[in-house]
Amino acid sequence: MNSDGLLKMSELAERSGVSSATIKHYLREGLLGDGGGIVRTSRNMAYYPPDYVDRIQLIKRLQEDRFMPLRVIREVIEDDPDKARRLLEVEERILERALEAQGDRIGADEAQERFAIPLDALGRLGDLGVVSPVADGYDPEDVKILEAISRFRAGGYDERLGFTVYDTLRYRDALAPVVEEEVRTFIGRLAGQVDPDEAVEIVSSGVEPLRDLLGAMHTRMLLAELRRARDAK
Repeated sequence: MNSDGLLKMSELAERSGVSSATIKHYLREGLLGDGGGIVRTSRNMAYYPPDYVDRIQLIKRLQEDRFMPLRVIREVIEDDPDKARRLLEVEERILERALEAQGDRIGADEAQERFAIPLDALGRLGDLGVVSPVADGYDPEDVKILEAISRFRAGGYDERLGFTVYDTLRYRDALAPVVEEEVRTFIGRLAGQVDPDEAVEIVSSGVEPLRDLLGAMHTRMLLAELRRARDAK
């Protein structure tokens, strides 16, 4: 650091935890502003404002945690850098609350016994990413999915009629873009409008109504499609 508090590139990289090559890429992409705070002492030497550290870390987090492309990050930061930080804070609080609310896990043997799902089918569900077991078993959300699959099988949706665990991919793949848009919309609206703790409460209170809404809409659309197929004959 020089007498004005400015940082060399190596110091900026060390403090931000981001490589010099990546920082230079951010500079070329205009992610660190117009360069007005940079002091160049020679063609190959420059000093950078210390507040670049926070911005570089924010950019990296938006890349890694929200999978934002740099073009979008530049637009977000130019529009309101504080909102970008609030987005991450709200998301972190929601994840913290979700982890705190998780109950006991159950192991694969207990899951197989409780839900009568073959062990090889349980393994395939994990391979497909429908459930996410770890060393100590399935979390409560996984258990709800397994329970639902068990109820499907009990109602006749089983291998005799050609139904397998691969049918769950239809719902997973259909829901993926919906969930991505939901996160962008909800978190984007909540960040900056309410404090993070209140945002967490709002999101938590919407979980069950959202499940009911999706279930009711699915039933309505299913019946409409059956009627359409009947009338088309």
